[in-house]
Order: sequence, then structure tokens, then C-alpha cells
Amino acid sequence: MSFNPDGHLSGHIARLFVYPVKSCAGIAVQQALLTETGLDLDRAWMVVDAHGMFVTQRDLPRMALIRPQLRSDDMVLRAPGMLALHVALDAVEAPATVTLWQDRVPAWDMGAVAAQWFSDFLGQPCRLVRFDPEHRRLSSMQWTDGWEAPNQFSDGFPLLLLGEASVEEFNGRLLAAGHAAVGIERFRPNLVLAGMAAHDEDRMDMLRVDGGARDELRLQPVKPCARCAIPDIDPATARISPSVGDMLRSYRQDRRLAGAISFGMNAIVRQGAGQMLRVGQRVAADWRFD
Repeated sequence: MSFNPDGHLSGHIARLFVYPVKSCAGIAVQQALLTETGLDLDRAWMVVDAHGMFVTQRDLPRMALIRPQLRSDDMVLRAPGMLALHVALDAVEAPATVTLWQDRVPAWDMGAVAAQWFSDFLGQPCRLVRFDPEHRRLSSMQWTDGWEAPNQFSDGFPLLLLGEASVEEFNGRLLAAGHAAVGIERFRPNLVLAGMAAHDEDRMDMLRVDGGARDELRLQPVKPCARCAIPDIDPATARISPSVGDMLRSYRQDRRLAGAISFGMNAIVRQGAGQMLRVGQRVAADWRFD
């Protein structure tokens, strides 16, 4: 089906981000392959502690300073005071079982060199693991309306959508309260949408993306993104300031999450796996009425 630009909402993709290692820095890209688990290589790797439990910036803010670069054959990880770590894209070392929230997930350990690098930088025993693509870790069907939506090491859903205008409004509130504005990187979106009003993403139904000569891509927003303390962490310095979380709590309590704080929408892939998403692609959606 060709792209239908008509709808209550229209705009375009302003930015795309891939986060190869869960809770480490993201990479801004101009295009990314869409797979059924989200953007290609998004949250394909994860850091775990000595017991195989996942670790994030919530406990180790220095993870924000680990910056990946994806190349054709490897991923290069850099961090302050550390030599670069090269991780092959097509090699793993040993099978492992790790814990992500309540899920016990099969994975592949990336070996002793990667483990030592992360342990040295983070100051505790750690290992780097890669998601096992043979395993189907499904998003909560309570939110997907029964649709089987696999994801890798994301918290729960393949994609996170966020409106550019939502962040602009948020920054206006920060500035009015005497705080500095923050970058959209604080909120770790995959797709940043432009051309819409603040928080239109909260209320949209199926998001249709112009596939050009191919069929349109379809992304279904399914659950508001509940926010933890990570937006309080400056991704450039790993310093923690409560102003971001405090401001979110002042106006973003979400009845759909029993009053928890939300910002952005989790989404699943309904059509278009195997096609490219690109900055500048047109998008359209209708309102969702629950």
C-alpha cells in the first residue's frame, strides 16, 4: 500500500537514534534498517554484573560516557581514559543466560577482553553480552493487543517515539523555572517526530511512514514510556541533577500508567520490517480514541 499522507496528524522524521549497547550513549544516524525488533542493532548488546543481572545508568551513571561507533565489521567503544574497544559484529564467545527485569534471556558472552574493559571503566565486575537472535523476547501483549512484537534488550518494546515539540515545550518549562534547557538525548528516543504539536505522539493511532516506491511502513504506538531517573543524568558528563525529573513530575502524571510519569510513546513494528527509515521521511497518523 502506497503512503497515504492524509490524517489528523502529519509531519516528518527529524532524527533517528540507535543505542547498540543498552544504557550506553546513542548514535544519531541518517538512516537505519527497520527490523521486527526495532532499528537494526538497537540494544543488541547489554552489560551485566557478575551474577548476569543487567546494569544501567540508573545504578552506574558512567555508562552514559561510553560511546559506540558502528562500522561495517565491528563496533568501536570509547570512554574517557580508556583505549578503544573493538567488538566484532559477527563473533561471540560463549553462551550465557542473563536477567533483564523479570526475564531470563539466552545471550552470547563477548569474552574476557570486553569484560575487563567494562569492569575497569565501571569499577565493578561486568561482562558484555549479545542478544541471541534465535530467542523471541516478546513485548507485553497486554499493551500490544495480542500482537506478537519481539524486541531485543530494550526495556520492553522495539521503538520509542518522541515529538520534537514535546521537548521544546519541556525546555520552555525548565527555562521558566530558572534551569538550563536539555538535549533530546536525555530521553533516549529512536524516532524524533517534527511538524506536530507537543505530545501529539501520546494520542496518535497507527503511524504511517512514507516508504517511497515501496509500501508504507506502519508503527503502532502502544504504551506511554514510563520515566525513571535516567533523564536526570547529563549524557555529556554523567552528572546527576534532579531538575529534569522534578519538572516531569510537575505535569506528566499519566492515568494510563496509574499516575506514573510518562514522556514519549513505546511502539511496535506492524509493517515494513526490512525497509529503511530515513531522516526527512513523511509521516501521518490519525487520532486514537480509547
